[in-house]
Amino acid sequence: MTTESANQENAVEPHTGSPSVPAPVELPEPDNDVNVAAAENYFNRELSQLQFNYRVLKQALDTTHPLLNRLMFCCIFSSNMDEFFEIRVAGLRQQIKYGRETLGSDGMMPEEVLGEISRVAHEYIHEQYEILNNVLIPEMERENIHFVRRREWTAEQADWVRHYFEDEILPVVSPIGLDPSHPFPRLVNKSLNFIVELDGKDAFGRETGMAIVPAPRSLPRLVRLPDEVCSGGENLVFLSSMIHAHAEELFPGMEVKGCYQFRLTRNADLELEEDLEDLASALRGELLSRRFGDGVRLEVADNCPEELVHFLLREFGLTDRDLYKVHGPVNLTRLMAVGGLVDRPDLTYSNFSPSIPRVIRSKDSMFDAIRKRPLLLLHPYENFSPVVDLLRQAAKDAQVLAIRQTLYRTGADSEIVEALMDAARRGKEVTAIIELRARFSEAENLELASRLQEAGVIVVYGVVGYKCHAKMILIVRREEGRLRRYVHLGTGNYHAGNARLYTDYSFMTCDESISDDVNKLFQQLTGMGKALKIKKLFHSPFTLHTRLLALVDREAELGAKGRIIFKFNALTERELIKALYRASRAGVKIDLIIRGVCCLRPEVPGLSDNIRVRSIIGRFLEHTRVYYFGNDGRPDVYCSSADGMERNLLNRVETAFPIEDPALSARLREDLDTYLADNCQSWILQSDGSYVQNQPAEGEERLASQLVLLERLTGTSQ
Repeated sequence: MTTESANQENAVEPHTGSPSVPAPVELPEPDNDVNVAAAENYFNRELSQLQFNYRVLKQALDTTHPLLNRLMFCCIFSSNMDEFFEIRVAGLRQQIKYGRETLGSDGMMPEEVLGEISRVAHEYIHEQYEILNNVLIPEMERENIHFVRRREWTAEQADWVRHYFEDEILPVVSPIGLDPSHPFPRLVNKSLNFIVELDGKDAFGRETGMAIVPAPRSLPRLVRLPDEVCSGGENLVFLSSMIHAHAEELFPGMEVKGCYQFRLTRNADLELEEDLEDLASALRGELLSRRFGDGVRLEVADNCPEELVHFLLREFGLTDRDLYKVHGPVNLTRLMAVGGLVDRPDLTYSNFSPSIPRVIRSKDSMFDAIRKRPLLLLHPYENFSPVVDLLRQAAKDAQVLAIRQTLYRTGADSEIVEALMDAARRGKEVTAIIELRARFSEAENLELASRLQEAGVIVVYGVVGYKCHAKMILIVRREEGRLRRYVHLGTGNYHAGNARLYTDYSFMTCDESISDDVNKLFQQLTGMGKALKIKKLFHSPFTLHTRLLALVDREAELGAKGRIIFKFNALTERELIKALYRASRAGVKIDLIIRGVCCLRPEVPGLSDNIRVRSIIGRFLEHTRVYYFGNDGRPDVYCSSADGMERNLLNRVETAFPIEDPALSARLREDLDTYLADNCQSWILQSDGSYVQNQPAEGEERLASQLVLLERLTGTSQ
C-alpha cells in the first residue's frame, strides 16, 4: 500500500534518549491579521459531538458492514444520543437554570447552543427512523428476519402472545390511574412507558380518563416467537406491541381509547461537593437520585394525540423544543438484542483470533519476555491476555512482593480483579486505586471496591476533584538479590470486553526510569506531599499540558521541517488548539486523527492551512491516543491515556509515556500512516464544520485502515 511512511521522515531511526523539551516560547506572529483566539476559529463542542454521532449513524447505510452490524450502528447512535442529552444537554440547561451561563470559545451562549442542538438533533433522529423503517427493516425482511406487527399476527401467534402477556407481563405490570389520590408517577430515566386514554368508570366510581403504564425494566423489549407458530424465518415481536394489544386487560371493564408509548430522558450527571469526608458514601447517595433528575428530552410515538403530548410536556417541565416524535420504538438501543435472538452469523462480522507476539509465545514467563525487550500491543488485533497473564503470574510468583494498579472500568466479571484478589490472599501487598466516578460505572466500581477490600486489597479512591484516568500497573519483584519493577501503561481501560471492541495500546516495560516514574505517581495518589520530579512520563494535572504545548512549539520553531501527528478521541482544549494554529502558520505539517469532538477549524487560509483533520469510524471504536513529533528526523513518540481536552490535560490524573525503542516507535508511525492513508473509513473535517467521507479515487485501491491492521496483525482478511 502507499502510505506516508514511504517518505524520508521514517527513514531516520527514532532516538532513544529522553526528549529535549524546551519551555513554551512565544513565537513571532506571521505578517497577517488572523487572530488565533477569535471565536470564528473554533467549533462548538456540543455541535461537534452531534456530528460524531451522525457519522456513527451513517454506518447503518454502509453496505460494506454486515447487515446486523449496520443495525447495531443504528442502535449505538441511540445510545450515544441518550448520553448526549443526559450529560451535555443537561449541563447546558443547568447553566441556564442557575444563572451560570458561560461563553464558549466559539462565542455561543448556552441558550443559543440548545436551540441549534434541537434543530440538528431533530434532523438526525428523523433520519435515523427513516433508515430503520425504509432501509434496515426491509433488508432484514429479505433475509427472513421479521418484526411481526400486531396487524400481521396469525391466529396462532395472537394466541401465543395472549398467553405470554398473561403469564409474563400482567403479573409484573403496575398500571397507574391518574386522579387526586394517584398523582403523576415519578418515572425512571429512559424507561419505556405508555400513556393510556380511558373511557368509563372503575369499581370505585372514578372517571379519570387517563393512566400511565410503566413497562417493567426486567422484561425484554423484544421476544422471539416460537417456530411452531411461524411459517419460517426469524420472527420477533415488540413488548410494546403486546402491551398495546392487551391494554384493556390492565383496566377491566373500561374502554381503552388509545395507548401510546413515551420515554423521558433525565439529567444523569452526578454532582459531588469538593470537601467530602467519605467519597464512597456520598456517591452511593447521588446514584439514587440519578434515575430521577430533571427531564431534558421527551420521546413519544408520532400518533400520540396533541393534547396528551402537551400534557406530558407540562408534567416534565419541557417545551416543544425538547419533544421528539418518532415513528417506531422510542428506545432503539434495545434493538441491540436482535443479534442474540436470531441465529444468523452470516449477517455479522466473522470472529477472528487476536494474535500474540512471538516474543511472548516463546517465553513461559511474562517477566522474562519483558526483560528481553519492551512490549507494545494494539488491541483488539493483538490479544489482551498478556496483560491478564502478567497479573496472574505476579499473583502466584513467590518473588513478587507488591502490585499496584489503577482501575477505571473493569467489568463485572474481571480476570484482572480475580488476579489482584488472589495476590492479596497469597500475602502480597496489593493496592488498587479505583476511580469511583467513572461515568455510568459508579455502582459497579463501588461493588468492586467492596470485593477487593474483603480479599485484603488496599483500596484508595484517588484524589477528590481529579478523576484518576491513568492506566497503570506496577509490579515489584525480587530478582538476584535486588528489586526490579515491571510496568504496564495503557491508553484504554482494564476491561477485557472493551479490549475486543476498542482500539488501545498496551505498553509493558521494566525500564528503570519509567518504572521509577510510575512508582512516584502511585506515591502521589495514595499518599500526600509535593509533586515529585518525574523523569520520562508526562502527567496531568502537573506537566502534561505544559510539555505538550512545549513540544508543539518546538516543531513550530522548525517551520516547514516540523511534523506533528496527533491521534485523539477529542480535541477541545483552547491553548493546545492555539499552539497548533501557531505551528501551522509557521509551516508545520499537522495531521490530526480525531474520532469525535474537534473544536479546531482546519484548512483556514492564513490560520490552519497546514492542518488536516480526519475521523476514523469502523467496526472497532478508535480509542488510542498517540502524540507524534518529527523533531527534525529524531521523532519523539508518546502514547497516552489523555485526550486533547481541558478535563484530561488540566483536571484529571493522566499519563503520557514515551515509546523509545526504535522498532516500537517505527511500528507506531506505521500504524499512524495506515490511518492517514485510509480512503473509505475516514471522514475529513471541512473548514465549514461539515465532514466528508473519503472515497477512493478512480483506479485507486480501497484502503480501510482497520481492515489493513486486522490483516497485518492477525492474518485475517474480512
